[in-house]
Amino acid sequence: MRRLILLATRYLKAVTGSYYAANEKITRPSISISSTTRCRGRLISLSHLFLTLLILRDGNVELVYSDQAVCFNRFSGSFSLKSYTHLLSANMLKLLPFLLLPVTQTVQAAMSIAVSTNQATNPASYAIDGNSSTFWHSEYSPVLVPLPHVIYLDTGSSQLLDGFTYLPRQDGNPNGNIGSYSLAVSADNKTWTTVAASTFKDDASLKSVGFNNTQARYFRLNATSEAGNRGNWTSAAEFGFSLAPSAAGELGDWGPVISMPLVPVAGFVEYSTGNIWTFAAYSPISFQAGLHGYTISAVYNPTTGSVSSANISNTHHDMFCPGISLLFDGRAIVTGGDTADKTSIYTSSANTWVTGPAMQIPRGYQSTATTSTGKVFNIGGSWSGGHGGKNGEIYDPASNTWSLLPGCPVAPMLTADAQGAFRTDNHAWLFSWKNGSVFQAGPSKAMNWYGTTGTGSQVAAGLRNSDTDSMCGNAVMYDAVNGKIFTAGGSTSYQNSEATNNVHLITIGTPHVAPTVQTLTSMTYKRAFANGVVLPDGKVIVTGGQPYAVPFTDTNAVLTPELWDPATQTFTILPPHTIPRTYHSMALLMLDGRVFTGGGGLCGSCATNHADAQIYSPAYLFNTNGTLANRPVISSATSTVAVGGTVTIQTDSEVTTFSMTRYGSATHTVNTDQRRIPLKPVTTNGNTYTFTIPADPGIALPGYWMFWAINSAGVPSVASTIKITL
Repeated sequence: MRRLILLATRYLKAVTGSYYAANEKITRPSISISSTTRCRGRLISLSHLFLTLLILRDGNVELVYSDQAVCFNRFSGSFSLKSYTHLLSANMLKLLPFLLLPVTQTVQAAMSIAVSTNQATNPASYAIDGNSSTFWHSEYSPVLVPLPHVIYLDTGSSQLLDGFTYLPRQDGNPNGNIGSYSLAVSADNKTWTTVAASTFKDDASLKSVGFNNTQARYFRLNATSEAGNRGNWTSAAEFGFSLAPSAAGELGDWGPVISMPLVPVAGFVEYSTGNIWTFAAYSPISFQAGLHGYTISAVYNPTTGSVSSANISNTHHDMFCPGISLLFDGRAIVTGGDTADKTSIYTSSANTWVTGPAMQIPRGYQSTATTSTGKVFNIGGSWSGGHGGKNGEIYDPASNTWSLLPGCPVAPMLTADAQGAFRTDNHAWLFSWKNGSVFQAGPSKAMNWYGTTGTGSQVAAGLRNSDTDSMCGNAVMYDAVNGKIFTAGGSTSYQNSEATNNVHLITIGTPHVAPTVQTLTSMTYKRAFANGVVLPDGKVIVTGGQPYAVPFTDTNAVLTPELWDPATQTFTILPPHTIPRTYHSMALLMLDGRVFTGGGGLCGSCATNHADAQIYSPAYLFNTNGTLANRPVISSATSTVAVGGTVTIQTDSEVTTFSMTRYGSATHTVNTDQRRIPLKPVTTNGNTYTFTIPADPGIALPGYWMFWAINSAGVPSVASTIKITL
């Protein structure tokens, strides 16, 4: 059978129109297409939509015809099959992800190039000729011109840009593949703004660099190393760029990069202010286990946009690589890490840190979870404080003590990490549930139930279907009422390990009974070291990560987030963030419905330290034309409610859906505090709505929650803070 296949970019969500094929035969040699959504030319220079018509002939792909159509907010066009008019069968037209096939059309007539060095037989013009079989090369004969090498691209006119593409040479020879680089843009060829600095992976795949929408005409690419350290060379088959979309209404938008006085490795949202409290280690840019008794921290104020810094020294605790949990009363409890036996407790309303009791077992890279009883479960953590035997223990806020739980062994949740005990018990995916139980969803492929009452208990909960160990993957409870947990990515070992793009849906119910596990459609990108955040509407955004896990590097960093929709169980590709967010990055949901993401690195003088953050504004904050949407306002709301009690809110306009998300904490891909509860009003009187909070504290985990009112257009209010008590 022969089939027509249409190749388009991933930003084209749907194709509609006429595919003229009657009686299994092509009777008219043309095809008409139109988009139902705005498309974007990510990785395709000049925001062109590159269309290629192919025939799948007995499994072999044959090029029939190709053309280009400028990608506007809406587009349509007819494309002739030209000389190829005798297709016997064309009963299926398929939209393929563009990465399945090479893209070579990355040239515009007005585009020009200049370079700091040029081999006579491989001129710079070869890098913008639209031919992937030719390539530019820096001079190596008769004189070898050493690195760095600089490439200047003139796009021909000032345009709103948001991306740059680099296709390495395609002849099978890797010499000159760009490694470390910096990229700057300019509107006038005089004032330059650096928009990216990172490292390309040493292979022949198409590379993309995304950045904030910037009005510019010129690019300056500074190649500072050869990816394989084979010599002082630089080469390129094609350079290209992409135009920013005209609106953020469908995909959301990233704000400017926020400079911070540290690498924000960990953090939590303060319930009393909505500020983001972040911290690094004893140093703002590096760590050193066990030698320092203080922590450098910084607080981002979303209202003013200001960042303040502080040195937390009174608890004598270096809180790098800790466990973090938020207690019923809103205090943040931070355990272990560089100072492996310490506990520090922060009170938001008083803005004070105090020393808590020492843990029974010193730990680093452990996970903690506030349970439905108000106590905090703690397990794993062999990064510091000795290797192995990091069985469970429990913190009781009432007595301010830690107690061992001999019935909660760590052994059942160990991964088969290549580095052994040092890594096998790191970063457990813990979810507090009913009757003081805790469900461990990963990262080991084996799942477990832990009981935290008495001396503790453990019951095996089966496997995540065929999933592998998924260290530094993500797990998010997006619907606590129905016990729904989304899991994605991770790698079999902590480092030097291929990540997966695996996605699963775990549904938990009765404690200590094996859950239901569904294997879902995979993410577009393989990711380890990514972060997952549940939004007010129940969708989950996954940001950052790497397809091959190597701590303290940005090699082949995934700049493009993905948004998972539980209603369709599908992903939407989102605009890229500017800075790589890999190992030691974090992300948190803010009170205004935006997503704070930052960090990466913490490796001293390395080039991959990212002492900054960036905020993503989801599409629900915009009208379809990209202007900011009018948001419903919660004018009054119940401030405190017991589990099973009622909440009444009043809004300034009609709203249709409601939800709550618990305030979050995050470090090293783990956020055991965040969870979401969808709500339906039990009574409605005009714009006054009354709700019943779930009666089980394992679902409505006591503490501080963000309450959202969402209108019929999907626009959420700024959250009101509600405290749930036992």
